[in-house]
Formats: sequence, C-alpha cells, structure tokens
Amino acid sequence: MSTIAQNLQAVASTIVSTAQEAGRAADSVRLLAVSKTFGAEAVLEAVRAGQRAFGENYLQESLDKIAAVRAALAARPDEPALAARPGEPALEWHFIGPIQSNKTRPIAEHFDWVHTVEREKIAQRLSEQRPAGMAPLNICLQVNISGEASKSGVAPAELAELARRVAALPNLRLRGLMAIPEPTEDYAEQRAAFAQLRQLYEQLRADGLALDTLSMGMSADLRAAVVEGATIVRVGSAIFGARHYPAAH
Repeated sequence: MSTIAQNLQAVASTIVSTAQEAGRAADSVRLLAVSKTFGAEAVLEAVRAGQRAFGENYLQESLDKIAAVRAALAARPDEPALAARPGEPALEWHFIGPIQSNKTRPIAEHFDWVHTVEREKIAQRLSEQRPAGMAPLNICLQVNISGEASKSGVAPAELAELARRVAALPNLRLRGLMAIPEPTEDYAEQRAAFAQLRQLYEQLRADGLALDTLSMGMSADLRAAVVEGATIVRVGSAIFGARHYPAAH
C-alpha cells in the first residue's frame, strides 16, 4: 500500500471514529483531498486508493492538473482502480482558493464545486459563465467567522442577504457555507468557531434556504469540525505530506 493510500485510510478512520463519537453516521462526512502543489501522479495515487473528490487553490496549476489527470485516466482504461464508479463522475473537482473576477470563466468551466464565494459579483459571473449543458455549479459561501482583517469571507452580519441573492442565480446551486477559522491548537476554541458557522447555517435553513453542506475542518482541526457538524472536511497535508510552495502561482 502506498503512503498516500495509508494516509487516506488513517484520515478516513479518524473521520469515522469521530463521527461515531459525536452520534453521527460515518457516511455523513465527505473527505475532500486537497491536492494543491502536488502533481497529477499524487492525485492518481489517491484515486487508486478510492478517493474521488479533490480540492485545488491555484487556478493555473489546477487546470494543468485536471487536464493531466484526465489524459492519464483516458490512457489507462483497463486499470480498475482508476475507473469511474457506476452512476458517478470519474472525479469531482472543488475550487477552494481565492477568486479574482478575471478568473471566473475557467472556474465555471472546469469545476464541480466552488467553496470560496464571498461576493455577489463573483457568483453572478460564475452563473453567467457556467457552460450550457453542464450541471449547476455547487456553491459554498465563505464566511469570515473569526473576523480577521486578512481573511477572506463575507461578514456574518451580511451573510443572509448574500445567500438569498446567490440562491436566486441560475446555473448555480447554493449548497452551504465554508470557513477557515483563525488557527488554534485549543480544541475548545476550534469547536467554538465551527459551532458559530453551524449556527449561521442552521439559521439560513430555518429561513427557507435548502442548504446541506458545511465545508469546515482541515488536517489540524478535523475532529472539532466533525463534532460540530461538518459535512465536508478539506484535508491536504495529512494525506499528501508537507507542501513545498513555489514562489508564485
């Protein structure tokens, strides 16, 4: 078994045990493997281990990687571990990085999910640029839950209005909320931040929005996120190892 496969198994085990401790169904939490800065072969190794959903932060890197992975899958049709499961897409790609207005078209054209919408203008462009014939683009609104000046995301006080506007756009499907709280090693503080996002999510649902997704939790705060209701956890280094960032993206 490869290192990536072993790591995926370990992360999945943590998710299952934590969900069970919290009284949740093990399959109520999806693992998003964050493959930014790792190449196509690392993604393919994860696919061989059963992983199908991947998160990317940097647009040009991700477009090159998606193309390379697609070509590799097409070139290896007889490798069962790389085959699409019946009724499912071969792979699911999630954009989880900051979005500039001039980058929305390729995101709308190549991704299944976007977790980092924080402005109506970005949502409108994604809606307008989603190609005809593709399924609606799944959207999460990023919330600046910790109020950090340097952190992206809509302020909690402005969330409800943005959610209503985004939910009304064609070619998009508003699925839920995402947050990256201020880093802390304190488990109680981790839980408190995620609980705040969950409360905002539950309020939007109570107001009539059909949301089903809480994208929260990474390698360092995975357990706290699952306990507080995460439905997608975004895990990178615990799967692929330490990252080495290039000078620019």
